Amino acid sequence: MTRLRTLFAEALRSIGANVSTTVASALSVLIGMFLIGVFIGLGTWLVSWSDAKKKELAVHVYIADKSTDKQIDQLRVALESDPRVKPGGVTFIDKDKALDIMRKRNPELTANLASNPLPASFDVVPKRGEDTEAIAIGLQKKKLVAVDEVRYGKEVSQRILQIARAIQVVFLIAVIVLLAASTILIANTIRLSIFARRREIEVMKLVGATNWYVRGPFMLEGVLTGLAGSLAAVILLFLSREIAIPKILQIQDDPGVRSMAFTWTAAVLVMGGLAIGAIGSGLTLRRFLRV
Repeated sequence: MTRLRTLFAEALRSIGANVSTTVASALSVLIGMFLIGVFIGLGTWLVSWSDAKKKELAVHVYIADKSTDKQIDQLRVALESDPRVKPGGVTFIDKDKALDIMRKRNPELTANLASNPLPASFDVVPKRGEDTEAIAIGLQKKKLVAVDEVRYGKEVSQRILQIARAIQVVFLIAVIVLLAASTILIANTIRLSIFARRREIEVMKLVGATNWYVRGPFMLEGVLTGLAGSLAAVILLFLSREIAIPKILQIQDDPGVRSMAFTWTAAVLVMGGLAIGAIGSGLTLRRFLRV
């Protein structure tokens, strides 16, 4: 307990004696963690949006008019037995239902129809959006009698999948870059604080202090600074999320699209601030311990 009190006392004394560098370090943490928080929120929302769009992808299998009930049942069995198809994801749409759907979407095209020209069809939902094309091509290769045409929106599905992959890659790279930049920025700021007290460190080493005894207060100072900066970033991010962002972006509420829960984002930022503060001060202090 005595060592712990001494550790905290030295860290607080150092913070009080070097207010300017401490504030600069805390601001560095605040900026870095705020940017990471913004990107986590935006990035996870975009990933959720791309996943929702992938779930909308489907294969439309149009049935030949002369198909018998037995042939249609064979087609249904073939679709439902495909392991890439979502359980319960095969929906039969008869000619009358297809006409009702067309009347709702394009009433001007169905106003004066003498008969129903639309074919019956199966709507097939894959387990993964990436399997849409494979399901369609596999069905075409089987050459079932009941199949008249297979459509899956090739260009649209490929574009959605490309956008989804790009969002995930950019999100990962951006978070890594922001973490690295924040660590370097904080380490450089802490280096200034330690450089100003290099004589004090040299004296402590010369009188027999161990590396961890010297490193302890500085690392605790870095941890406290990181905690202060990350908490400030969480508060700023919360205010932005509740006040500024809804008014600026006017994003409509979609129950199927959500960013990471704010509590988890806040936990990530606080843990990140603590880790960056400790690592930045610990790595920076190594060169001054070689006395």
